[in-house]
Amino acid sequence: MKEYRTISKIAGPLIFVEKTEPVGYSELVNIVLSDGTIKRGQVLDTSDEIVVVQVFETTTGIGKDSGVRFAGETIKMPVSKNMLGRILSGSGKPKDGGPEIVPEKRLDIIGAAINPYARALPEDFIQTGISTIDGTNTIVRGQKLPIFSGSGLPHNQIALQIARQSKVPGSTEEFAVVFAAMGITKEEENVFMQDFERTGALERAVVFLNLADDPAVERIITPRLALTTAEYLAFELDMHVLVILTDMTNYCEALRQIGAAREEVPGRRGYPGYMYTDLACIYERAGIIKGKKGSVTQISILTMPGDDITHPIPDLSGYITEGQIVVNRELHRKGIYPPINVLPSLSRLMNLGIGEGHTREDHKKVSDQLYAAYAEGNDLRGLVAIVGKDALSERDRMFLEFADLFEDRFVRQGADEDRSIEGTLDLSWDLLAHLPEEQLVRIDRDLIHKYHPNHRRKAEE
Repeated sequence: MKEYRTISKIAGPLIFVEKTEPVGYSELVNIVLSDGTIKRGQVLDTSDEIVVVQVFETTTGIGKDSGVRFAGETIKMPVSKNMLGRILSGSGKPKDGGPEIVPEKRLDIIGAAINPYARALPEDFIQTGISTIDGTNTIVRGQKLPIFSGSGLPHNQIALQIARQSKVPGSTEEFAVVFAAMGITKEEENVFMQDFERTGALERAVVFLNLADDPAVERIITPRLALTTAEYLAFELDMHVLVILTDMTNYCEALRQIGAAREEVPGRRGYPGYMYTDLACIYERAGIIKGKKGSVTQISILTMPGDDITHPIPDLSGYITEGQIVVNRELHRKGIYPPINVLPSLSRLMNLGIGEGHTREDHKKVSDQLYAAYAEGNDLRGLVAIVGKDALSERDRMFLEFADLFEDRFVRQGADEDRSIEGTLDLSWDLLAHLPEEQLVRIDRDLIHKYHPNHRRKAEE
């Protein structure tokens, strides 16, 4: 392997190497320091005159006399079924004290977006046990659905609950979780590890942990390692895999940091102009392939800087993905967990995975009625702040009380409470029973006669 000592510049996590032979994009690089230490990197940009290498660790100790060796291959992820139950670092090294992974295959981490023609239509309902997701923003197998949150909100707790409780009711097929955390603190790492071990969820999970003090460059490869692992489990071992990525904002900050070191012309708010393409390369690796038994479903969590949903990161994510779940600060202040606001939340594939044969025949109508009643009650809160509660009509007071009841009984649930879809729908009917039947304008009469608590009681009598 030829060694070059032609480093011309070091900027942040990048080194610039001159006068090399032709070098491939994303090629692995070994940098030999003067004391014999070897650091690893990857080719970020290549031309006839100069090669830009991003270093996976810090550039401390690298000088112009350091040797650079190009490995002639890209980053590969060693994959095996024995990975289930393992905790790995953000670069794929064991972090749980266990042995190195003995690979059945070594796969390129860049992967590829699924060809639209090869995609099968997602339609299998995934039960998370959280009513605000299962009841009103249903996830289906093969979907990509982000959770939009804010700093200090319990999005990680929600992610752990989803990782713990997710299943396809009535299915005996193998289900696995790939959990990738990027830029988390040591405290968050301890919470994640303890929760996975306490609940036994680790047995069917592969966990990647990239800490805040790990190099920013490692953050760029962590989601790609996780998705490569998920694709292997799904499309080669026929498993159904849920990928949870947290926090995509830290990932985008790493992109911005590397872009600044490369002296690129910045786009919106200083983020690189290619951030949309980069995020699409991650999000589009979810789905179902025709003729394959497995599936990859993706839930990515991102914290919106300043709770701004128009910020480039949530804005671009919303274009690429199939909806969003929005975590709300106002609900969190009221002490409600999980503080998911169903009004701005949306699952674009929900209708494919609910109804008769999937969940229950009344699901769609009940969801629409809950949403409409809660939206009306929530709007009236603004009116009460202006004119007072006494100025409201009897009907308006009813919807105002329904909004409080909805938050207290439907939205609020325990961090370990795993509600079945039947339980969520029955709870929905109990709440709707607080409204007169003539106000249930979005539900067919035959469904009201079949499921409404008043009619059920009459039938039992």
